[in-house]
Amino acid sequence: MEAQETTPLRAVALVCTLSPSPTPSSSQLLAEQAMAALGEHGVTGQVIRVADHDVRSGIRTDMGEGDAWPEIRDTILSSDIVILSTPIWLGHPSSVAQRVLERLDAELGETDNEGRMLTYGKVAGVCVVGNEDGAHKVSADLFQGLNDVGFTLAPNAVTYWVGEAMHRTDFKDLDPTPEKTAATTKTLAANTAHLARRLKDTVYPPS
Repeated sequence: MEAQETTPLRAVALVCTLSPSPTPSSSQLLAEQAMAALGEHGVTGQVIRVADHDVRSGIRTDMGEGDAWPEIRDTILSSDIVILSTPIWLGHPSSVAQRVLERLDAELGETDNEGRMLTYGKVAGVCVVGNEDGAHKVSADLFQGLNDVGFTLAPNAVTYWVGEAMHRTDFKDLDPTPEKTAATTKTLAANTAHLARRLKDTVYPPS
């Protein structure tokens, strides 16, 4: 293993289920599995269920007294990897995921002394769960938004599970985790950690 592959990395997974804790969540479970897979590549970090926090609507870094986003934002900015985990609702990412993207929109106006967004050099990944088709569409929506606000995407930067249409099985109720989803999660982790280490070592040029 190259020395570079041992560089410590930090990650945060933002779980965008509509349900606050302690309600069981498939999005939470898949995010935790992604974090565990990242751990095999020397990545440490935490999982944040956004619905547990008072994240205000808006497109500023701080929406005033009581807004929980500034603390979450600090965690994002201190991380090398950000995982966004969402259920599919009516064929779209959850409203919580959309709110996260809207709050991240403020990063377009936050730059370092050389004109780079503070999110440059950070790598994003996506987890999607649902009971209908749509994981590719949802990941495409999130990829575009994350890239717009400065995150970099590795190859195969999404892991997902969707059941057959018109049925009620949840990912969290499956035992064991389907082999294909588990393998895809490992690929996401390996590629994301690899890219994050390269960007940590070699920053993007000034704008």
